[in-house]
Amino acid sequence: YAEAREMDGRTVASICRLDPSAIADEDACGHTPVCTLLDVARDKGWKAKLLDYRNSGDTAGDKSHGVVGYAAIAFYSPAAADAPAALAAPADVSAPAPQFSPQDRRFLLALARRTVRAAASGAKLPEPPAEGLSPFLTAERGCFVTLKAHGELRGCIGYILPQGPLVQAVIDNARNAALRDPRFSPVTSREVDGLEIEISVLTQPQRLAFSSPEDLLAKLHPGVDGVVLQIGRHGATYLPQVWEEIPDKEEFLSSLAEKGGSAPAAWRQPDTTVFIYHVEAFKESELSTTNRPE
Repeated sequence: YAEAREMDGRTVASICRLDPSAIADEDACGHTPVCTLLDVARDKGWKAKLLDYRNSGDTAGDKSHGVVGYAAIAFYSPAAADAPAALAAPADVSAPAPQFSPQDRRFLLALARRTVRAAASGAKLPEPPAEGLSPFLTAERGCFVTLKAHGELRGCIGYILPQGPLVQAVIDNARNAALRDPRFSPVTSREVDGLEIEISVLTQPQRLAFSSPEDLLAKLHPGVDGVVLQIGRHGATYLPQVWEEIPDKEEFLSSLAEKGGSAPAAWRQPDTTVFIYHVEAFKESELSTTNRPE
């Protein structure tokens, strides 16, 4: 099982890099058509995006012997993704289907906790393993790490846009949330055991087309949309989880405008730009006590 995940991870990464030279004959069934598709994608300037990966050990539960891996990868034209029709949110929007297995979630949360503990004590930060990670963990993704103490926010920092592999982004932002959130003093070693850690993995933000402030309000989906609000030179974002605290759309945008350094009503200005993203979020309290990372 572990060997299959490692091999599949390398193959998926090669496909997403559009690099047929890195895929051996035995790495994938349909090696020749896969490589042909990659040549076509490179010729047309397409990009590739991993949608999902599982193997039979994940689905059938038997990891004791040979397993078969499956990946779903989308190929698309960046120009088409930037078209206005693709940017407008559909009328019926729901949160994306989960991508991360329970094992992946436990691994990332444990990595974040080890990082927070090391950062609070001034120790060396952990390093991600060089091998054996699922392709979801090595893909370049934006992410936020949120720390709460007794239900209250204690730190939250992240990358809206990908800046490297997800595992490294979790390490970076777990440290930043513990030490570098300007709203809070640095987390101390005494606090670490009492913290609740949540990780939010972001989809690529897409610009939202709207014709008026009223049209913008109509196209927002509370509880689902993460929002990046840009007003002139000022900008800020709220994760979808913030809708739980601010469910009213106008209050949500007004608060976000203030967070970015603008007047509350500034989101109604004509120079306002909005980007939408979704997240897959998971936190330690969702794990059983026996699986809580240390």
